[in-house]
Amino acid sequence: MKFHTRKWVKPEDLNANGSLFGGKLLSWIDEEAALYTIIQFENNKVVTKYMSEINFMSSAKQGDIVEIGMEVVKFGNSSLVLKCEVRNKMTHETIITIDNITMVNLGQDGKPKPHGKTEVEYVVNRLKDR
Repeated sequence: MKFHTRKWVKPEDLNANGSLFGGKLLSWIDEEAALYTIIQFENNKVVTKYMSEINFMSSAKQGDIVEIGMEVVKFGNSSLVLKCEVRNKMTHETIITIDNITMVNLGQDGKPKPHGKTEVEYVVNRLKDR
């Protein structure tokens, strides 16, 4: 799994118990999944269709640096299924896992649109082809 994004846990990210608020973390994950999918599909019109069971394994506290990892599980006709892990950057302790985040590619009409992708593409490789 590749970890692309890091977040610093700040006071405004905490819940009443003084640990990272789960809703904040899920927001970060949803944004990362969208960005990952937009880059893969080369289309900024994508939506989150589904998130499977969310497994909170440990917490993060103020000052921690967390990193968000995404891995492609499969390409559908108009979708991309991702797996996610968030971990503490310094200790590598897993904070949360999500086995299935389904993202859908949309056309200009806002309806699912085939994306034509079958494997992960890296931007650096696209730039070489231009």
